[in-house]
This record gives sequence, C-alpha cells and structure tokens, in this order.
Amino acid sequence: MPSELTLAAKVTVMTLKKAPNPTSLLLALCLLILPPPVAALEPDTLVGENFYQLIQPGDTLIELARHYGIGYGTLINANPTIDPWQPPADSEILIPRAAIVPYQAQPGITINLAEQRLYLIREGRQQTLTSVYPIGIGREGRDTPLGNNRIVTMIANPSWTPPPSWRAEHPQLPAMIPPGPDNPLGDYWIGLSQKHIGLHGTNRPFGIGRQVSSGCIRLYPEHIQLLFERAHIGMAVTIIDQPIKLGYKNGQLYLEAHPDPSDRVVAPIAEILRQRDLIAPQADLDWQQVRRILEDRTGVPQLVATSHNQP
Repeated sequence: MPSELTLAAKVTVMTLKKAPNPTSLLLALCLLILPPPVAALEPDTLVGENFYQLIQPGDTLIELARHYGIGYGTLINANPTIDPWQPPADSEILIPRAAIVPYQAQPGITINLAEQRLYLIREGRQQTLTSVYPIGIGREGRDTPLGNNRIVTMIANPSWTPPPSWRAEHPQLPAMIPPGPDNPLGDYWIGLSQKHIGLHGTNRPFGIGRQVSSGCIRLYPEHIQLLFERAHIGMAVTIIDQPIKLGYKNGQLYLEAHPDPSDRVVAPIAEILRQRDLIAPQADLDWQQVRRILEDRTGVPQLVATSHNQP
C-alpha cells in the first residue's frame, strides 16, 4: 500500500497581552528586541523511503512488484543487474518506494508518464498530504495524452463497452462487459474531461508499471479504491512526461532520472540547471554524480548537493 506522508510547516505564534505590572512590561520589551522567527521552510519534496528485501527461492520481480505495491518497470529500472524472472535467491533487491514530487505538481492529481506514477496532493488545515501510486499507461501508438484535465465522472462497478477499435482487434468481444472479474476497468472508473481517457482499476494487475493500455491509466485494485474515495468531481488532473526531477529533503538536494526513449528532454544538463534555479538556486551540484545518474537512469533519487537555500 502506498505510504502517505504528512508534509507540514508549522509556525507557533505568541500573543502578548497588555502588561498589568512592571515585570510583565519588562518581559514584553525583552521579547520585542529578540530577532524575528525564521520563516517556515517549504515541505520536503522527496517522499517515501527505499529499502532492501531478501529474495526468496521462486520469487520473480513481477510478483515482488505486485506484493509491494510498486510498478514492475520501476522495480526493473532500480535493479538493472537482477534477472527479473530468475533472481538469485538470498540476494538483496532494492524496493524503490522513494520518489520526488514533480515541481509542476499542484493540489489534485499529477500523472507523470516518464516514471509511471500518480501523485495525489491534498491540502489540509496545517499540512499537505501526498499519496503516490504506480500506474500502467498507454502502449506505443496509443499513448496516454498529455495535458490539463478535470474529473467529470466517477462510477463504481462500471460496465465496459469496447470501442470500435477494440472490437476490430478482438471481434470475439461482447458488445458490453458487465461489472465483475472479467471487466478490464476493475471496480472503479474516474473519467477525465479529455474524451475517452480515464483512470480505472484492472483485472490484470501485472500490467501496472508497464505500457500496455489503450491510453487510459490503470491502477492496482486497492489503489484505485483509495483514489476513488479521495478524489471528487472537478478535481484537477495534470498529465506530464518529466523524466528528470530535482527535489529536496532535510536541506539536501536529490536527482531522480528515468529512461527517456523518446528524447523528450533533449538537453538534460540544461533541464537540471533550470530546475535547480527554480527550487535551490544556490546549490552547488556534484556534477560527477549528476552525470552518473543521467547515464544509469535507474529512477532512484540520489544525493547531488549536501546543502542549499530553499525558496
């Protein structure tokens, strides 16, 4: 299940009442000459924690991804030297649960196709809650479209009417598939303002973390239920393709780089500098580490600067 982190900055305010006696007046004067409080820092944008797991005999990476609620592609990229189908027993595998929230993310839903993750950001009275879910996205030729959307429909136990393109490819399909275990939409449908695009569950969970859909966004059954409970009609849904992300945690700057087969970011160094200037303009980057991360592109956030001034 995805971890939810409370990202909050709290400021304590002291109120001085009218001094009833000289002692209170002296205390008030002392307080007035104290330096002003430091402004509250922005919440960390690196959320979640990675950990290592011992591989058991018979394990496969696709089954481990399902067990730990992460995407198959994410697990593969984080462990490039491990055979996904015959990983060596008693060896350690990295479970990549840490992620940098994209700098473009705003309250609502942000979907980053490059990393195949969905970010749900909800504002509370004194804190921001960020939930991260793995997703499956559109396959080549039926790519999930980028852009700004809003939720326009929410249906529990949906039926599915195969579109004409699907009927042409699979003529054996019935005209309508009712709710149930054979329904590829799973138990929930969240329709977007862009026609024929939505978020839904799946009856084939091993497709999460892969490019296998016809353009829609798939989630694990337990994750789409949580998302359905927390989303609402009108909520903003932004779909981006951002393979390079900078973020910070505890005053340290991290870089996360994902494969970019379509060369969406043609100048990675320039993109890193652009993001650095947005979130930590004074950071002195370790360029040797930066180049290694760009070469490996494991999708695992790694430290590239030990300190910086946050905005």
